[in-house]
Amino acid sequence: MPIKNRLAEMHAEITGWRRHLHSIPELQFDLPKTSAFVEARLREIGITDITTGIAQTGIVAVIEGKTNTSGRVIGLRADMDALPIHEKTGLDYASTHPGKMHACGHDGHTAMLLGAAKYLQETKNFDGKVVLIFQPAEEGGGGGRVMCEEGMMERWGIQEVYGMHNMPQQGAGEFHIRPGALMASADQFDIVVTGKGGHAAAPHRAVDTNLVAAHVLIALQSIASRNVDPLEQVVVSVCTFRSDNESHNVIPQTVLLRGTVRALSAEVRDLAEERVKAIVTATASAYGASAEIDYQRGYPVTVNATENTEFAAEIAEIVAGKVERDTPPMMAGEDFSFMLEERPGAYIFLGNGDGAMVHHPMYTFNDEIIPVGCSWFAEVVERKMPAA
Repeated sequence: MPIKNRLAEMHAEITGWRRHLHSIPELQFDLPKTSAFVEARLREIGITDITTGIAQTGIVAVIEGKTNTSGRVIGLRADMDALPIHEKTGLDYASTHPGKMHACGHDGHTAMLLGAAKYLQETKNFDGKVVLIFQPAEEGGGGGRVMCEEGMMERWGIQEVYGMHNMPQQGAGEFHIRPGALMASADQFDIVVTGKGGHAAAPHRAVDTNLVAAHVLIALQSIASRNVDPLEQVVVSVCTFRSDNESHNVIPQTVLLRGTVRALSAEVRDLAEERVKAIVTATASAYGASAEIDYQRGYPVTVNATENTEFAAEIAEIVAGKVERDTPPMMAGEDFSFMLEERPGAYIFLGNGDGAMVHHPMYTFNDEIIPVGCSWFAEVVERKMPAA
């Protein structure tokens, strides 16, 4: 069966939820309005097993099926936070919080999981438990990691976990997935190069930190071209290059480089970190300068378990009629990866259609895909835990 009839009937209601959430975007762990709205809808639906305050503003809610003889427990996750972007869509339900915007569609993910929750609470046509995970701080805060560190998987006995993300530029309502590495690890670094400031007309009396930092930047590109197997993927991007002065005739004392490292395997991630640190230190020393590096590990690689991926793809085919089962991996990061390190599961993309990409001030979530996403969540539960 494709889209569930009941979820098609609820389309307007769920769209209303989504648009309200869109109008009140909040950042990282600071989600009082968003969390309160989600909790209110869960209680309105009739769900009573609700725990708030997980990872500060996260919510975990439980629905039991008509029976619970299978002992199975499945987690379904939606992220709730927005981005520090000034919205430029001009929509009548646009952000009412200046400088904050749901530019990644987390409002849509939350609304779709709420819609699936309402359907599952009404029908209970499954044998086991479904754990609804409404997560804060996906956008850089690592809310998924915090929820896991607070014992979510053990506390609710979650055995496997599934998540979904909309994807612009993919056909509306189409699903895309792959086994193994789907999204990259996301690490970052701050490098401070220190030399000897001086007059630009007498560079021989200074240690030119701009020159040193430029050679560091170029040398870092050798990691991808000369250290990593050409059949593997790695990205080393320096995104900030800033000295401690803005004068036309002063050689600066220090230069700051900031950037990110992305990889699709733990081995390449380790190698890239090792090479970044070695290259920075040795290059600076070779030019008579010094360098300090603060290398911070962020989200790990998002790795889909093979069996769960095949199951998720089968459900996608049931709902949408077709699915891309070998979609190319992305070098963007996703903190659902922390949950997949704790439990087997799968993460899937749902096409959002034409329009601006995520993290753009003109991005809009396509409300037409809501019944598709809701149906996928609900079908995962009913097929994985069929009614006794």
